[in-house]
Amino acid sequence: MALLLSLSRHIPDANQSLKAGKWERGKFTGVELYKKTLGIVGLGKIGSHVATVARAMGMKLLAYDPFLSNERAEQIGCRLVELDFLFREADYITLHLPKTPETQHLINTDTLAKMKPTARIVNCARGGIIDEVAIAEAIKSGVIAGAALDVFEKEPLGESPLCQVDGDLILTPHLGASTEEAQTNVAIDVAEQIRDVLLGLTARSAVNIPGLRPEVMEQLKPCLMLAETLGNLVGQLAGGRIESLEIRLQGEVATVDAQPIVVAALKGLLTPALQERVNYVNAAIEAKDRGIRVIETRDASVRDYAGSVHLSAKGPRETRSVTGALLNQDELRITTIDDFPINVAPTRHMLITQHRDMPGIIGNIGSLLGQFNVNIASMQVGRKLVRGDAVMVLSVDDPLPEGVLSEITKINGITDAYIVNL
Repeated sequence: MALLLSLSRHIPDANQSLKAGKWERGKFTGVELYKKTLGIVGLGKIGSHVATVARAMGMKLLAYDPFLSNERAEQIGCRLVELDFLFREADYITLHLPKTPETQHLINTDTLAKMKPTARIVNCARGGIIDEVAIAEAIKSGVIAGAALDVFEKEPLGESPLCQVDGDLILTPHLGASTEEAQTNVAIDVAEQIRDVLLGLTARSAVNIPGLRPEVMEQLKPCLMLAETLGNLVGQLAGGRIESLEIRLQGEVATVDAQPIVVAALKGLLTPALQERVNYVNAAIEAKDRGIRVIETRDASVRDYAGSVHLSAKGPRETRSVTGALLNQDELRITTIDDFPINVAPTRHMLITQHRDMPGIIGNIGSLLGQFNVNIASMQVGRKLVRGDAVMVLSVDDPLPEGVLSEITKINGITDAYIVNL
C-alpha cells in the first residue's frame, strides 16, 4: 500500500525535488486510488489483506487465483476473473505469487501490451515474476504508466535496465518485512508458541498431523506418499480453481488414521500453485483459506486392490478424479484417471491425453514426440468401451518442450492433453 500511494502521488520524486531546492507542484500532479480498479494476482493471506485495505480506500477489486473458490473471493470482496481480463481492466496490479516455472516472467512484453497505458504495477512478492527488461522498456515507451518493485531477479540489484528508467519507477531494496515491529513480533510469536507447547497447551499454529508413534508413522509413509502424489496429479488435471476435494479411503486404507492422509492429499493438491510455501503443517489452513471444502469418506470393501485412495476434485465446470494403490506395501500405482482403468507407476514427467479410441492415435503421438526429440519411457491406454473414449498416460524422460502440447491437441481424435510434472 505504501508503494501504491507513493507511485500514485510521486512521493519519492517530489521529496528529491524539494530537497534540491525546487518547488514543482505542477510537475507532481498525481492520481487517486479512489474508484480505481485494483487487480490482485494471488489472493492468499497477504493478497487478501491488501484487498481489505484497498476496499476500505474505495477501490474496486478484481482478483485472479486459480486455487480460490468464488465463495471465498466474495467473502473477501473480490470478483474472480481470468488473468487476461484482469490485465485489460485493472488500473493497478499487485502481485502476490510464489516464483514457479508457471509464474516466471508472468509479466512480460505480451502481457504488458494487454494493459491500459495508465496501468501501474506493484511487486512485493518474488523477483522473477516480472521480466525486468520488458517492464523497463514498457515504462520508457509509455506502454504502462509506472511500476514499484521491492523484489528482483538478482539481489542485490546491481547493474540493471531498471536503473536506466527515468519514468515513474520506484525501486526499494526488498523492504517488505523490514519493520521493527515485524522483526520483534516474529521472535515473540515463536517464543510464545514454544512456551505454550512445553506447558502442554494447544499450539496456536496449525499442526495438522497428530502425534503418532514413530513405528506407526513409518507404516503410514507409503500411504502419505501415495496421497500426496494423487493430490498433485488431480490438482494439475483440474487445472486451477477447486471448490471441493473428496478423499475416499478404500479397503485396508479405510482402517488407518485418516487425518495424516487427508493432509498429505491437500499438500499435493496445493503444491502446483504454492510450491515450497505449502507443507504438512499449513496445508489444511491453506485449503480453508481458499474455500476448498474437504470431504472424507471411507469404504472398507475391497475392490481391485487390497487398499486404495480415491481423490475427486470438483471445480466450477468439471470434476476430475484419480485413484491410486500400493503394491507390495511401497510401490505406488495410479489405477484410475476419471474412472478409466489403468496401472501406471507415477514418474517425474508424464503426458496424459483424453481421446477417442481409434486407430492411429498412439502412432501419431509417438511420431510427434519424436519430432520434438522426446523419448517415451512407457505408455498405457485405459478405456471402458472399444472405440469409445479413452485415456492414455505416457511417461517421458525429460520435460516436454514448449509448444508440444498445442501440437498434440491438433491430432485427430485427441480431445485434451495435459503435461504433469510430479
